[in-house]
Amino acid sequence: MSEPEVLDEVIRLIAEVVGEDVLLGMEVTSETTFSDDLGLESIEFVALADKLRSRYGNQVDLVAFLGDMDIDEIMAMTVGQLVGHIQTQPAATTG
Repeated sequence: MSEPEVLDEVIRLIAEVVGEDVLLGMEVTSETTFSDDLGLESIEFVALADKLRSRYGNQVDLVAFLGDMDIDEIMAMTVGQLVGHIQTQPAATTG
């Protein structure tokens, strides 16, 4: 899958987690941050991790990806960083 296709899929999964109404009037892009822009809470990260695993398999482990970051990096993480992580995982984008 191309980067735009993965981005669209990640945005769709985010909308499932936070609700479409939260994203109304907001353009989610690669530069959108999970913390400042989307305001994701810990429980929403867990729900997103489950959806990513369901969609892409065990190759995309959001918890492990976040585990390699310090708190400042997690707070500043963008949708584009997650898309890049998904694209680097073997066989993750073939489904």
